Amino acid sequence: MNCIEKYLARAAGVEEAHAGDDLSCRVSYVAAHDVTAPIAIKMFREIGVKKVFDPDRVVLIVDHIYPAATEKARNSVWAMDDFAKEFGVHLYHRGEGVIHQLMYEKHRANPGDLIAIADSHTGTCGGYGVMGVGVGSTELAAAMATGKLDLEVPQVVQIHLTGKKPANVFGKDLILYLGSVFGTDYLVDKALLFTGEGIEDFSVAERMTVCNMGIEIGSMITIFGTTALEPDTAEVREVNLSELEPQIARPFSPANVVPVREVAGTPVTQVVVGSCTNGRINDMEQVAKAFEGKKVHPDVNTLIVPASRDVLDEMEKRGWCKIIRDAGATVLNPGCGPCFGAHEGLTSERDVVVSTTNRNFPGRMGSMKANIYLASPATAAATALAGKITVPEVED
Repeated sequence: MNCIEKYLARAAGVEEAHAGDDLSCRVSYVAAHDVTAPIAIKMFREIGVKKVFDPDRVVLIVDHIYPAATEKARNSVWAMDDFAKEFGVHLYHRGEGVIHQLMYEKHRANPGDLIAIADSHTGTCGGYGVMGVGVGSTELAAAMATGKLDLEVPQVVQIHLTGKKPANVFGKDLILYLGSVFGTDYLVDKALLFTGEGIEDFSVAERMTVCNMGIEIGSMITIFGTTALEPDTAEVREVNLSELEPQIARPFSPANVVPVREVAGTPVTQVVVGSCTNGRINDMEQVAKAFEGKKVHPDVNTLIVPASRDVLDEMEKRGWCKIIRDAGATVLNPGCGPCFGAHEGLTSERDVVVSTTNRNFPGRMGSMKANIYLASPATAAATALAGKITVPEVED
């Protein structure tokens, strides 16, 4: 068995598990946010269950539309507040941050554990060795009641990393590159496992970025393993990090990827750095270093969105918020920001955006006609300064 099969076998309480097996697995945590939780809560109440499986293992987080931009959004918060008080579960509804970052900071599962969250980007936790499966609201309601999740053991595609990455290449560039390799269909219902000496080139935060976007290229579970080659996987692909260069996803797919140099010089009107993909302290450091003593281009609306209040607090302690504001950019509340397309920095048909978020489908950040590119914080920061897509220069 490979490590993912071993983890799932342990969660299911069986001795062995192999690709194609149907399992009922114990989850360490279940969680939902202000878009998915109200539906799950409604279904939970309709089931007629009188308690959740473990109040300390159920987490509700308001992050997509905070502060509430509509009456409907505010009513969603009330529904979550009522449920939390009635069943004693955890609730974060005062701008504490994005669900996947808060699960890491406040409710971190152990390596090898399984968590279920009603959000597409649950795989983020694979960056710290936890299996995360995104579920719908119906599945979440059942998981809140039972603490179990039914799933089929996936085939595992192993990405064996070798070499040392260049200084201007980050986790975002790796996962975007893999989008150009696999497209959006090949990995559907499969798992993506990263191994090899090259994984040591990436911090936990960078690994979280990689795993966050696994779903964008189809992966059901995305996780970092060890430096050793993992046995019993369906496929092994080797990636030499020394050959990588900064990558960028063109409109309108996270897999429509080319090296940044191929689109360098494209004028932009907005830059967004943040979200559950790239809103951690290491990402903010790239922005602060690039912006110090400089001004963003006058034609570029630049928005910086910390992934959590803890990240924002650390930015303030280090003086980065002042650097960013002095450069002419705006620091927004911790949360999802404009990524979801509900508030805070939405686009018009005239906009060309470089964003560190995870999706660039038509209408994702507002207008159906806006052009959205996806890139690393280093690329985004360099672009904000130049007013056009720019290959970042980063010192070792």
